[in-house]
Amino acid sequence: MCGIAGLVGDIPSRTILERMQRTMRRRGPDQEGIWQGDSAALIHARLAVIDIEGGRQPMIRRIGENQYCMVYNGELYNTAELRRRLEACGHSFSTHSDTEVVLASYLEWGEACLELFNGIYAFAVWDIRKQSLFFARDRIGVKPLFFTEKNGNFLFASEIKTLLAHPDIDARIDADAVAELMLVGPGRTPGYGVFCGIREVPAGWCGTYSQRDGVRLRQYWKLEDREHTDSTEETVARVRELVCDAVERQLVSDVPLCTFLSGGLDSSIISAIAARAYAANGQKLHTVSVTYRDNDKYFQKSHFQPNSDDAFISKMNEAIGAENHLVVIDTPQLVQALFEAVEARDLPGMADVDASLLLFCREIRKIGTVALSGECADEIFGGYPWYRDADVRRRQGFPWAQSTEYRVSFLRDEWQEQIDAAAYVDAKYQKTIAEVQPVGVRNDDDRRIREMTRLNMSWFMQTLLDRKDRMSMFSGLEVRVPFCDHRIAEYLYSVPWHVKDLDSMEKGLLREAVRGLLPEEIRTRKKSPYPKTHNPAYLRAVSNLLRQVLDEGTSPIFDIIKKEALEQLLTEQRAQPWYGQLMQTPQTIAYFLQLHHWMALYHVTLC
Repeated sequence: MCGIAGLVGDIPSRTILERMQRTMRRRGPDQEGIWQGDSAALIHARLAVIDIEGGRQPMIRRIGENQYCMVYNGELYNTAELRRRLEACGHSFSTHSDTEVVLASYLEWGEACLELFNGIYAFAVWDIRKQSLFFARDRIGVKPLFFTEKNGNFLFASEIKTLLAHPDIDARIDADAVAELMLVGPGRTPGYGVFCGIREVPAGWCGTYSQRDGVRLRQYWKLEDREHTDSTEETVARVRELVCDAVERQLVSDVPLCTFLSGGLDSSIISAIAARAYAANGQKLHTVSVTYRDNDKYFQKSHFQPNSDDAFISKMNEAIGAENHLVVIDTPQLVQALFEAVEARDLPGMADVDASLLLFCREIRKIGTVALSGECADEIFGGYPWYRDADVRRRQGFPWAQSTEYRVSFLRDEWQEQIDAAAYVDAKYQKTIAEVQPVGVRNDDDRRIREMTRLNMSWFMQTLLDRKDRMSMFSGLEVRVPFCDHRIAEYLYSVPWHVKDLDSMEKGLLREAVRGLLPEEIRTRKKSPYPKTHNPAYLRAVSNLLRQVLDEGTSPIFDIIKKEALEQLLTEQRAQPWYGQLMQTPQTIAYFLQLHHWMALYHVTLC
């Protein structure tokens, strides 16, 4: 796991390349490398996980008279199988790193190598003879890859901050960016980098760049609508097989590994499978959990969060014989981390939902270098309330952001006149659901669930994956997400709703598939979201900070936002979610604090 960057065109001074590299040191604190050619440069910062010495980058290989240079961020989970195939083709290896296997695969099969990879990755290969760059991002979009063109140069990087470290790239935003920040944020249109001219390679896409032909992108993978022909019993068995295989593959590591454990279904499944594999080798799994100081005093049951995690964490650890590490987050830490989270994401994010994960990952890094997380099961298996609520399903628009009118009310009048908010959001929504084909759809409910799945995987899941990658890598921690195995996503996409909703329970299919792996009390536990603070001190703290911003009156945020709207936010009692059930009033206030910090820190200008 690493940070990667590079450029094609006019090679800047070594000082500038090193400045770009410094922005990646949190992603890759272990090793650094820069390769320079006549018209290209590749930059790397490495978090060493597999083959500590042998996986150094940029990695160079020669075939005949030609040389290829690669930078790679990610992890392949079928490295051993690919290495055997490549050896049969005549390749030899001097390391046991997956980096060497990725490069050899590209040299052997070209772009078709992507069809063979099982993993999470973003990489780029420079062909010295052809003077051409090939780059790609994994199917699900777990690993990031941004790019831009400026003054005849092409630049790419794992994070936006690395691009902004180049003197030609400005932190400018336009009306579309304002629409993204205020109408869909903290989500982001797939492929859109918010800053003017910055784009992201979409999940499942690859591309080439040469100074002669420019940028050429193509989609090499997408979810396919299919007829699901397996019986319910066959589907249950296949899901169990896929989930167990995905987790077991992702346990490979030359450094300490642990699992997230909330006591909920998804993290408990991963921890149970991992603990079983560890026990077979005479080892004990370490799990890590998070809670908030004084949450026991202030927790209140709700439709979305019927019980707290603490008792279930203890039951699960006892059942699997794991050693648990509990991280306790206090309100002052959480407030301060709001601003660090912006620096990690390069954009305003999910407020304390981001900040708490950043603090959590910082503590996990003291225990291990790699962690496995249960994220993305809800998107793929249909676990969110909006999948199961018929009224929400019937409603048009993104189910986690039914608040366009509310969001618009914060914009200054000139932006409201310039941006057709309803049309902007609806165009994104319609474009996404238009990708759904009626293959295998039996009724309106099945089609709508298929649309929901597409919306969630293209939008909401990408927001969570952004959060996961930036918050973890900010502390040099690799977090793997077994439920994002593309085989699971492909198989589940076309499974009919009555099978996914087996026994009329959220993720009923997944629950049945893991019968016997977990204590029944946990296997049947109602979904509980990522834990957040319930301490009223948090609302007071973020309100006081926003009050300071208003009283000072000089923040660049006021070029976009009405002061009176923020005043109203601080005084009215309005239960209007900003983004999903986790972003209520305290988090909305925190989002505006993040927007304020982002504009000031990055010297954002409007154009």
